[in-house]
Amino acid sequence: ASGFPALDAQLPGGGWPRGALTELLVDGCGLGEISLLLPALRSLRQAGDWSLAVAPPHPLHAPAWAAAGVDLSRLLVVSPASETDALWAMEQALVSGAPRLVLGWAAHADARQLRRLQVAAVQGGCLALLFRPARAAREASPAPLRLALAAGPAGDLTVALLKRRGPPLATPLHLGLSRPARRHDHGVPLAGRPPAHHATAVCA
Repeated sequence: ASGFPALDAQLPGGGWPRGALTELLVDGCGLGEISLLLPALRSLRQAGDWSLAVAPPHPLHAPAWAAAGVDLSRLLVVSPASETDALWAMEQALVSGAPRLVLGWAAHADARQLRRLQVAAVQGGCLALLFRPARAAREASPAPLRLALAAGPAGDLTVALLKRRGPPLATPLHLGLSRPARRHDHGVPLAGRPPAHHATAVCA
């Protein structure tokens, strides 16, 4: 389950699909896109499973991830030198089936690369999540599930289901997100440069 009943009600199978590639299309960061995935990451902790983040665009703020319930001892971060290497690393991790969740970021990915990720996800039975720019919505993709994310008017997250098994969803969902805990009235970011009084740590 995604942890959001309104979203689960619209997802085939009632949650994030294992053994399939899910594309999350969003421009920028800090909209709550990581908070959308926190329930799934927390469920891995309960099962003692590993998760892998490939090529995050900003350093992950380890204290905020830990405060959100993510098991840092079972979170690996890979930062390849090139985007081609990042997609290759995702593919190898998915095929291995060792991490139960593989989360990646790619500004550019062609149909062949996406097809390889989809096949690898099927082989490994993993939860495969790939962040891509919103403009990618205009491109064809073999991913069975594609979601477009945007900031909502009331600090929520707007989720449009662009592609799923079954009919598309005509009306976007508006999800209220649980943000990371606050300290001294300053938000603790999950990624990017934290406020000066917070220590930065990259999980590796």
